[in-house]
This record gives sequence, structure tokens and C-alpha cells, in this order.
Amino acid sequence: MLQIKNLTITHSKDLRTILKDFSFTLNQGDKAVIIGEEGNGKSTLLKLIYDENLVNDYVEFTGEIIKNSIRFGYLSQELSENQKAQSVLEFCSEVPEFYGLTPKELSEIAFQLGLNTETFYSDQIVGTLSGGEKVKLQFARILMTQPNVLLLDEPSNDIDISTLEWLENFINSCELPVMFVSHDETLIEKTANVIIHIEQVRRKTLSRYTIEKMPYRQYVDERLSRLSHQEQAARKEKSEYEKQQEKFLQIQSKVEHQQNTITRGDPHGGQLLKKKMKAVKSMGRRFEKEHENMTQLPDVEESIMVKFGEDIHIPNGKIVLDFELDKLCIENRILSQNIKLHVAGPEKICMIGKNGVGKTTLLKLIADSLLARGDLRAAYMPQNYEDLLDFSLTPVEFLTVSGHKDEITKIRTFLGSMKYTEDEMNHEIHQMSGGQKAKLLFLKMILGGCNVLILDEPTRNFSPLSNPVIRNVLNSYNGAIISVSHDRKYISEVCNKVYSLTDAGLAILPGEL
Repeated sequence: MLQIKNLTITHSKDLRTILKDFSFTLNQGDKAVIIGEEGNGKSTLLKLIYDENLVNDYVEFTGEIIKNSIRFGYLSQELSENQKAQSVLEFCSEVPEFYGLTPKELSEIAFQLGLNTETFYSDQIVGTLSGGEKVKLQFARILMTQPNVLLLDEPSNDIDISTLEWLENFINSCELPVMFVSHDETLIEKTANVIIHIEQVRRKTLSRYTIEKMPYRQYVDERLSRLSHQEQAARKEKSEYEKQQEKFLQIQSKVEHQQNTITRGDPHGGQLLKKKMKAVKSMGRRFEKEHENMTQLPDVEESIMVKFGEDIHIPNGKIVLDFELDKLCIENRILSQNIKLHVAGPEKICMIGKNGVGKTTLLKLIADSLLARGDLRAAYMPQNYEDLLDFSLTPVEFLTVSGHKDEITKIRTFLGSMKYTEDEMNHEIHQMSGGQKAKLLFLKMILGGCNVLILDEPTRNFSPLSNPVIRNVLNSYNGAIISVSHDRKYISEVCNKVYSLTDAGLAILPGEL
């Protein structure tokens, strides 16, 4: 099986180590998920395992990746522009094994993925497929190569709930070992039996990793228990140190006073005070050494401190949205019709539906109508961050309105609480991970005091350990939320109304998903 020995990965540009002395063996039956904060090198690790040429232009590495005769099936996070422009047949034909497979073998692959065999010969352009169809097509092409290890980079991105459930079943029933990256906690909880957690601590100057062979929920619970004990110990030691320091300073001050007031005619007393001061200084050095070895407060990615202000609110009777649309179209194609949506007060609603039904298109129309309102402070978070972010700006420049010194100080404080380093505050936005860009949009909404949020897949780029914090922030928000999401935990924990968008319009769903 796959063996990795003492692998160290370093960024070529800033020489930052993103993984150090990493050793791991992927065995038969393993479903290993790689988790960690945004930008911690999860995708880089998968690419390096699959083909080092994919990362040679931005990282260097040492160590061994022992592949033996493994045939990898690699699902990339994004299709290339060239692949999106191909027909489905052209996309499948790029796999040399495609024309060597018998009709029965192709039929078995299609059945496993819930597709028709005829799909592989379609002249439909890949870029026009829904998110779920694209994922299944990539899986089909992978299975055509008859791999014996699967490497999956964010297979849960941009797919609807029914496809997510299919993906869970596929990973669980697949006999091949799987190594994957995902932000979807529900998917991870239902599939992973090995956790690989990559972290960057001490303001992202130190890399560390943890490997545990256990279900994800057990890992999270045990980790939180350890962190809680560590925090309690750190606070207790800090309190004891402060009391110790107070007593020490009193002793030091007393001896200094005695030295300053002793008369020159008492040489014996002077010698005693000199020895006493030497002992006091020795005690101080010992206390400082103990301080250096004290238990530290946990340095974890969940430490996101910023929340929306308590002063934000929407009165219960306030009409936030009274939206009607006869037809929802893209070009000349009707996606849905007879759409009605009424939102009053601080409701938190989510729209779900199959890929391609028009949820993002509808949300954009709703955003346009709300952003034009003068009686609301609305903000829109699109699925494509480039629609709002000027990638040539730094985070500080993007968030600055007045340019006053106090405002910039406040912005830097907020960015620091969201785990941006000083360097990252001054980097151009295009250099940042998806999660870091998402944090910027959240900060913009918080600093703007917005009381209506229009959110398209708000949790999609946050790590599984950051997402609970983001959900808590949105759950405690006193304004109105109108959103689109496939994140089942976000839907159940944040939203109090769920609508399904179909070709016949919006229908409210009863109960839990």
C-alpha cells in the first residue's frame, strides 16, 4: 500500500514549512480524511502523492513517497478550462482504457454511479453539466482506469444533498482505500475511519500534524476534551504565576528598600543584604524559567473571536422580502416558475434543490432587490468571491472605508482575531485561500453592521473545525438570513425555514432533512 516517510513540504516563495516529518501508511479498508485550516496544504499533499509535477512550481519537498505499483485515481478540486470545454465523449476518450472496456464493464461503472451508459458517449459540453453530474463523470473516468487507491480533493464541493448522500454510500461501499479532503462534516462523520489533521500554530510559524485511527466525531470529542483540560491547566498555572510574581516583587522591593536605607557604618548588615538580594535574583530567574515551561493556552483554528454586534436587529413585524417571479430563466431556458418568497423579521431561511435548478441565479435576483433598499443594511456573499473582492487589494485595503488610523487599527485587530498573520494582512487577496477570502467577506458584513445577509454557500470554504464556529456566529446573529446551502449541519443548526426550489417554484419543507 501507499507509504509516506518523513515527508517535509516547504513553500518555495516564503520558505514556510507546511508539513514536517510526516509519516503515514494507507492500508486496505482505510477511508482517511485530511482536515485542517484553510491554506494548510491539504490539497498540496494529495497532489504531491499523485504527481509531484502538479506542485513543483510552488513547493519543495524531502522524504519518501513509496507508491510501488499503485494505480491512483485522482479527483481534482477543479476541472481545467480545457476539460470544461470538451464534450462528455471527448472527456472520457482522454482515458486510454475507455475504448478497451467492454459494454458490460462500462455498464457496471455507470450503474455504480447512477448514470446511463449512453452518458459516456454524449456530445454535451462538460461545463454545462450540474455540479453533481461533473463529480460523477470524474468518478466514472477514474474507475475506467481500474485504480487501487483513490485520492479525492473536495469531492463534496458544489453538489446537492442527494448527490452528497450518493457520495457517502460510494465511499463506504468502495473496496479501495481512500484518502480525501472535504469540508463537509456530515460526509466526514459518515465515512472517515482515519483522521489526518494538519495544523499551523504559533502564528503559522510551526507545522504539526496528528493521525488518529478513529471516527471523526470521536476525534473531535477527544480533542475538545484535551483542549479543555489544557486550557484549565494553563489558566490555573497563569493565576498561580501571577500570585507568585506579586509576592516576589514585594520581597524584591523590601530588600531594595533595606539596601537603600542601611547606614555605611553597618558593613555586616550590608553583606547580609547583598546575599539576600543575590538569592532574590536567583529566585526571579527560577520563576522566569518556570514561566517559559508553563502550559500554553491552546493554539487552534477554532479561535475565531469576531461576532456580529448585539445592536444588530430586525423587528419581528418588519417585511424583509416579499418576492414574486413568474419565470426564472437562464438565456432562453426556463428553470423554475411561479416563485414566491416572503421573509419577515429575523428569519433565517435556506433554499435547497438539485444542481442546476437555479438557486444561485434566484439568490442573485433577491440580492439585487435587497441591496437597493434604503431601509435595510443588506450584504451579499456570492459563491464566486471574485464578484465582490478586488484581488489586487490587501485585506486591510479591502476593509478600509475612511482610512482613519483608528479604523485601520480596528481592522487589523479583527483580522488578527480571525487568525491572519501580519504578513497575510499585507498580501494581495489573490494569494489567499478560499477560506481566508470568505473570512474577509464576513468581516466586511460585521464591520458594516448589516442586518440582512444574503449568503450563497457560506460554509463551503471553511474547514470542518472552523465551520462550527461560523455556524455559531450565524446562529446568534439577530438579523435576517436568506441563503443557499447544501451543508446539512448549517441547515439544521442555523436555519428555521427550509425551501426546496423545483421547476414548479419554491416549496417549504417540514421537519428536518
